[in-house]
Amino acid sequence: MSTPYILVVDDNPANLKLVAYLLKLGGYDVGGATDARETKRMIAARRPDLLLLDLQLPDADGLELARQLKSDPATEDIVVVAVTARAMKGDRNRALAAGCDGYVSKPIDTNTFLDVVGEFLDCVSPRQEMR
Repeated sequence: MSTPYILVVDDNPANLKLVAYLLKLGGYDVGGATDARETKRMIAARRPDLLLLDLQLPDADGLELARQLKSDPATEDIVVVAVTARAMKGDRNRALAAGCDGYVSKPIDTNTFLDVVGEFLDCVSPRQEMR
């Protein structure tokens, strides 16, 4: 079995660096993007096994990007997990309604993050909130 490829999308360099570092420690192959345009380009070049998507991007709403990916037959089956500081009532439901397969709130728990990622890669039931 090949090493899972995870694409992390976050416009905050510190967040992107932390998540990528943790994933690399976990043995994953990791790519990083900072906006929706770059994300689409990277997906076209190499399809990720998992997309960790910040919902606040400089050039597009992450929810809209999730909708676009899930409505395209070429990308609809990519597992998309919202990783966001949006933690207000209803944000989780909005992310799931946009097509995200899961929701992780920031700040991430560095002690459990790799377990959460592993669960999504092991085909956890869609539409679950992971903490």
